[in-house]
Amino acid sequence: MQDNNQFNPINDNDESINLREQLENYLFHWKWFVLGVAVALAGAFLYLRYTPNQYTVSTTILVDDKNSGGIASELSAFADLGLMGGSKASLDNEMELLKSKSLADRVAKSLETNVNFYKQGKVIKSELFRGDAPVKINFFAPDSVFHKLDTAFTVRITSESTFTLKDADGKTSKDHNFGTLIKTNYGEMSVTPLKKGKFADEDNEEVIVQIVPFENVVNKYRNALQIQPVSKQSSVLRLSLTDPVKSKAIEILDNLVAQYNNDAVEDKNLMAKNTNEFINQRIVIVNEELSSVEKGAEQFKSVNQLTDLATEAGLAVASKSEIDKRLLELNTQLKLTEYVSDYINANSGKLIPANLGIGDASVDGNTEKYNQLVLERNRILKGSSEINPVIVNLNGQIKSLEDNIKQGLAATKASLKISLNAIKGQESRFSSTISDVPQQERVFRGIQRQQQIMETIYLYLLQKREENAITMAVTQPSAKIIDLAYGSNTPVAPKRNIIYLAALLLGLLIPFGVIYVMALLDNKVHNRSDVESMIKAPILGDIPHTKSENKIVVSDSDRSSVSESFRLLRTNINFMLTGAKPGGKTIFITSTVSGEGKTFVAINLATVLALTDKKVLLIGADIRKPKIGEYLDLKYEKGLTHFLMDNTLKVTDIIESVKEVNFDFIGSNLIPPNPSELLMNGRFEEVLAYGKQHYDHVIVDTAPVLLVTDTLLLGYLADMFIYVVRANYLDKRLLVTPKMMHEEKRLPNMAMLVNGTDLERGYGYGYGYGGYSEDVIKKPWYKTLFSK
Repeated sequence: MQDNNQFNPINDNDESINLREQLENYLFHWKWFVLGVAVALAGAFLYLRYTPNQYTVSTTILVDDKNSGGIASELSAFADLGLMGGSKASLDNEMELLKSKSLADRVAKSLETNVNFYKQGKVIKSELFRGDAPVKINFFAPDSVFHKLDTAFTVRITSESTFTLKDADGKTSKDHNFGTLIKTNYGEMSVTPLKKGKFADEDNEEVIVQIVPFENVVNKYRNALQIQPVSKQSSVLRLSLTDPVKSKAIEILDNLVAQYNNDAVEDKNLMAKNTNEFINQRIVIVNEELSSVEKGAEQFKSVNQLTDLATEAGLAVASKSEIDKRLLELNTQLKLTEYVSDYINANSGKLIPANLGIGDASVDGNTEKYNQLVLERNRILKGSSEINPVIVNLNGQIKSLEDNIKQGLAATKASLKISLNAIKGQESRFSSTISDVPQQERVFRGIQRQQQIMETIYLYLLQKREENAITMAVTQPSAKIIDLAYGSNTPVAPKRNIIYLAALLLGLLIPFGVIYVMALLDNKVHNRSDVESMIKAPILGDIPHTKSENKIVVSDSDRSSVSESFRLLRTNINFMLTGAKPGGKTIFITSTVSGEGKTFVAINLATVLALTDKKVLLIGADIRKPKIGEYLDLKYEKGLTHFLMDNTLKVTDIIESVKEVNFDFIGSNLIPPNPSELLMNGRFEEVLAYGKQHYDHVIVDTAPVLLVTDTLLLGYLADMFIYVVRANYLDKRLLVTPKMMHEEKRLPNMAMLVNGTDLERGYGYGYGYGGYSEDVIKKPWYKTLFSK
């Protein structure tokens, strides 16, 4: 006999066919993909429809950064007045200041961002900002109470002059007049209209007012604020803020920059303000002393009846002019040194007046460094505390510089006194040369000298006051606004294209994932490829699944796919039996487990063989679970079991003729207690011998090989074994049984038959030619798109 492998035309290494099978497996569920995409796109549409748009607003500023020059170049002309004294901060520090909590607090208070107005739509509520709201609400509760409120209420405008309030619990108050003071659970307040017009009763415009804890609002916008340098080489910062209301974000950014500049100007003016206060105090004192000296001179001249003492004493004092000039300078410096020393002792840790002309370079340098450190400490203290290591370090440096300044002033004072004593000694020597000058001249000269000292100090303080006023007038902000806050009308979120694309992919991936997981968990045999991948035995064909309740599906006029598959099976069997011994051919039909359709195959195979005018005998050898009689709806008294048990019976006594299908039948209506022993007693060989002698084909329906040993005991009597595997029923792991049977040749001339294939999924092959019945395979929908 031939072991024909021609029935395995598929190459195991053909990856394109496997890919196509996988594709067809997913395309079979195309309706689920369409449904998934439709549901996902509908969900994306609803999400976009009811999700508030987000707008990004940005502003760019040029920061006064000491590392890159900042914006102070246009003020360099005032450098000789000491106006550009190292007040620039690093870019990183300015970024932290812009995001500081104290600055955000002032912005939130200025714009009242903790009070939000909303208009209720059909599904969601949309936020209104400032002028868009129909009313304005003034709250009179203390900040300590108001800033902790977390509540909401509704203002319903009932007419041009009245409104009602509805709290969060749904309780509605009586009508109130606009502008009147109202007492509520969250403090006193008044409501004033912003929009003019008549409000009809049926319209009843409503606005929802939501009060959010102040701390939450500040943290929200601090976290939302994005600050980034435009480039590494510049001091330009871009401030960005994303919010559902674009106008609100614009006002927040503009107000933030304005508050930041105000803080910077106040910090820079702090030293000038302290200097101005010191100068004004000294001017008052010096003015009083100068007035006193001038009155003394006037009284002295009046009492002594003196007129032009300068002409009279000109020659006498000519030699002393240089001494007096030097004496004047030393007294001026000594006075200034005493004033500054007294100020430092009374104002420890505060800013020291600078550029007063003391004349000591070390004192002036230490004073400038001291003021810079005080300003830096005060700025950091706005967002920190005294225990900050940086503050502690700065305080130490400030204390050290203060001590150095005091020591320097003391040394300067001592030096000035020594110089003054020396000059006075010279003056006394020159005075002896003018002893003939009247006593009045000498007394008046002392009064005049005192007057000149006080006058010089007074004029000097007036000059410094004007210089300090110029400093305050030209103090530049730390940030120059390059672009005011602006934003596009195109929302940055939600991103519609991305969401629709994600929804499309999700609509495809979810069905794909479900089908993929089901395929991973699926362990059933589905088509002949699954059989071919495990077993190298010939495959006779595929029997399509039929929905017909009739067990005999083959007839002369039937051209259905099932009938055609049995005709093809008949042809392949004849080919497989080529070269068999003369006489009737015995064809055994078995399966792995019960329920795979071997009895169905046996009946219809006998039928299709009988259609060719062949004599066919169908034997039901599965005496443990006989089904053939039930399928053929035949009733008989004696069958195969009786023959095996009763030696007096002849084969002809148990043969029944089935006229409707033109073949003979030996059934088994009695289930014996010892089926294996009965099949081994030699009586079954007599049945087969009679069948081979009187029939062209003997079809034997045997028991499943996995469950019982009956089939293996009789296997040597067969000319051919048809091993039935039912698609979508048999576990793939059980294919090891037919594989072992074929490899070990325990079933002679074994060939596989796939039963119950699903033609709608593309499994199996098409049958029929010419006229088709209703169960003929239809083309998949995607193939009809390309058919001509």
